[in-house]
Amino acid sequence: MKYSVVIVDDHTLLSQAIGAMVDTFDKFKVLYTCKNGRELTERFSESESQIPDVVLMDINMPIMNGIETTEWINKNHPKVNVMALSVEDTDATILKMLKAGAVGYLLKDTEKRVLEQALVEVVENGFFHTKNVTNLLLQSISGNSKRDIEFKENEITFMKLACTELTYKEIADRMCLSPKTIDGYRDVLFTKLNVKNRVGLVMYAIKNKIYTP
Repeated sequence: MKYSVVIVDDHTLLSQAIGAMVDTFDKFKVLYTCKNGRELTERFSESESQIPDVVLMDINMPIMNGIETTEWINKNHPKVNVMALSVEDTDATILKMLKAGAVGYLLKDTEKRVLEQALVEVVENGFFHTKNVTNLLLQSISGNSKRDIEFKENEITFMKLACTELTYKEIADRMCLSPKTIDGYRDVLFTKLNVKNRVGLVMYAIKNKIYTP
């Protein structure tokens, strides 16, 4: 079974080229492409079959841009992984996209092998970040101090394991718990820490020295 990918980009030729590239990857297939966020929300509303595993999202688009669309997806379809694919490389834009709920950020001049690696890590681990983006997040992430929040022992263990390359299922196996229980820990921590995805959880754990890379 291949993971499904949707590409959102207002440049038709470019989105077709990216789609053709993704279709060559062993684990992925392109479901469809959209020209803007509004078109994507309409496709999502048609049926469950139109909702992919991953969305490759441009940022500067007419009608509904990438940041607005990512926020909408995160609110209405939180299980869909959004990875930014853009020419925008300013710190402010990257942070806005990540805070909107994107689990990865790549530039459009990224090599083919890096894009494939990023897609694999996003579906298996829940996030992908280059070293530069990770450093940017560490410098900017805000939140409560660890001393202000009480964690149960299993929540601490889960956070540490979430900072590794283990999938949620593998974390469940490591902790000898059911995947449903692990999902519960994840959701509780997202609420406690006021983060939207695994990226925010990892950054919090690193910043507060719960996990040391």
